[in-house]
Amino acid sequence: MKTAVYPGSFDPATRGHIDIISRASRIFDRLLIGVLTNSAKFPLFTYSERVTMLRDLTVHLPNVEVKEFRGLLIDFAKENKADVIVRGLRAITDFEFELQLAQTNKVMAPQIETIFLTTNLKYSYLSSSMVKEIASFGGDIHAFVEESVAEAVYKKLKERNEK
Repeated sequence: MKTAVYPGSFDPATRGHIDIISRASRIFDRLLIGVLTNSAKFPLFTYSERVTMLRDLTVHLPNVEVKEFRGLLIDFAKENKADVIVRGLRAITDFEFELQLAQTNKVMAPQIETIFLTTNLKYSYLSSSMVKEIASFGGDIHAFVEESVAEAVYKKLKERNEK
């Protein structure tokens, strides 16, 4: 049984993320979505909110699990007996950074492979940061995220603005 880990901050999960999850779930017997905190970013949603959001978005995929993790991705992959790390690529600029990560992970855990899935062209420009930026100025994000995610983003931003 092949197990893969698809890590990300998913703050929030976009249609691009869901596309990669759906495609990877067809390739692997078990797909574990690892929700992390990127120390270079300030998350809009808590760990548990992001995990719940992703569980709701992937409930129709029986071989997908969602877990939060802290620390090194390679340790998380080993703990969950993953054979593969899945990474999404939107553009050539992503590749350079992702290649460095993949090579570093390969040194740390030679038994774990990294595969890259290129994003669907209709999502190649999309990022969680862009979604939050658009929403923060009152723009319509429904083309970029599922309805439930859009509602959660608008609600969270409203709560933040009221503080």
